[in-house]
Amino acid sequence: MSRAVLDVDALMTILRDAAKAEILPRFRRLDDSMVRQKSEAIDLVTEADEQAERMIKARVAELAPNALFVGEESVAADPTLLDRLDEADLAVVVDPVDGTANFAAGLPLFAVMAAVVSKGETVAGIIYDPMGDDWFVAEKGAGAFMKRPDGSSVRLKVATPPTLDQMVGTVSIAFLPQESKPAVLGNLAKVRVAANYRVAGHDYRLFASGHTHFVMFNKLMPWDHLAGTLISQEAGGYAARFDGSPYLPSHRAGGLILAPDKETWGLLRREVFTV
Repeated sequence: MSRAVLDVDALMTILRDAAKAEILPRFRRLDDSMVRQKSEAIDLVTEADEQAERMIKARVAELAPNALFVGEESVAADPTLLDRLDEADLAVVVDPVDGTANFAAGLPLFAVMAAVVSKGETVAGIIYDPMGDDWFVAEKGAGAFMKRPDGSSVRLKVATPPTLDQMVGTVSIAFLPQESKPAVLGNLAKVRVAANYRVAGHDYRLFASGHTHFVMFNKLMPWDHLAGTLISQEAGGYAARFDGSPYLPSHRAGGLILAPDKETWGLLRREVFTV
């Protein structure tokens, strides 16, 4: 892997170190003073999010001093960072604890994610699972891999799509327009299983490793989707917004569907995701 413009292996290590130092010691150890609500009851931030992002930001500054750092919690404090991402020569986009609601509830399903963006293009993506202690990682044009700390790796490949009635996927309906939800929920009866684990990182891991056949999101914050979309594409998947256009770091809305191929994407868009 050599496409990205910074050391991706070093960035992988940074995410793991932050998880071990700031996230895992707080798992199932949070009290009320360590958890705050942001925009609504399902939108939380914890001390683990804030301290992990602070550590990752400091380490990224050492690794790539000229890179723009765009973290979920940093943007909460300074929303102009998102505008700067669109123009940056080099940026590192980080979600310190993806699945914060799960983490705060003591559910062992959360992730640490980072994407490298260069001139408006995602060139590398990492999803680290602190509980499994492994990474899903991709660089643009070089394939996607599951990597372990011992140096072993497995190449990732999306599933072969079955018929619609046998498809298994993950669906996030929380941010769909209210008027669209009844139709989408009704249409999901056409597939075999539609789940929602409340953590984008693991939705992408399931899809990129061939364990699900589709993923759907509506709200497109970059720390949630840049890494996972690139990993999924490098594993052979097809990704596009609801209107069929490619998903880019500059997009904040427009929905996103991932499927094993373009034909399956079209089938899902037509039969299920009629938003």
